[in-house]
Amino acid sequence: MQPPTTASTYTTIPISGSDVISRSIQNLSTSLSLHRPWLDFLSPATLDAPSSLSAALTRLRQNSKYFATNYAILISSCAAASLIGSPLSLIAYAAVFFLWLVLYFYREDPMAAWGRHVDDRVVIVGLVLVSVVAIWIVGMVNVLLVGVAVGVLICAVHGVVRNSQGLFLDEDDAVSSGLIVPPAPLASSSNMKDFAN
Repeated sequence: MQPPTTASTYTTIPISGSDVISRSIQNLSTSLSLHRPWLDFLSPATLDAPSSLSAALTRLRQNSKYFATNYAILISSCAAASLIGSPLSLIAYAAVFFLWLVLYFYREDPMAAWGRHVDDRVVIVGLVLVSVVAIWIVGMVNVLLVGVAVGVLICAVHGVVRNSQGLFLDEDDAVSSGLIVPPAPLASSSNMKDFAN
């Protein structure tokens, strides 16, 4: 006799575009709230030169994980600052950037338009087309790339010179460095008898 199967089929129901956008904006704001405190990020007491190239690469890797949201905000700010001289470009690129964030990166539900399910590939193709048209109409690609490059350079320098000692990404990192001690196993029944006597 075979045991009963409990295989369930889960389906996702497409929701309206306005619900997708409101959920995506909520996910975006939740993600931005995960940034590390700026005082920790900019603390001069934690800046020093790495002892070797491997130490520099280790610091860069650890800091890029720990300060990922801060670095994303910094790079976006540098890109926006590079476009200050052309407000139309800044508005157009910000709108395209916002569309990518809301409709692709932070969207968790299937999208529906006019009562029909919209495939992810269609969303990507649409976003790429909107991006190409915005770049073609507005121009200023070189200025934008310089702004992004400056932001990446600032983040890389910070990642190398910021001492990553004491930054813990999760409990495993804290346990392996000795900051916290894992809980001891519960006492067995024979040990309990010793305490009872």
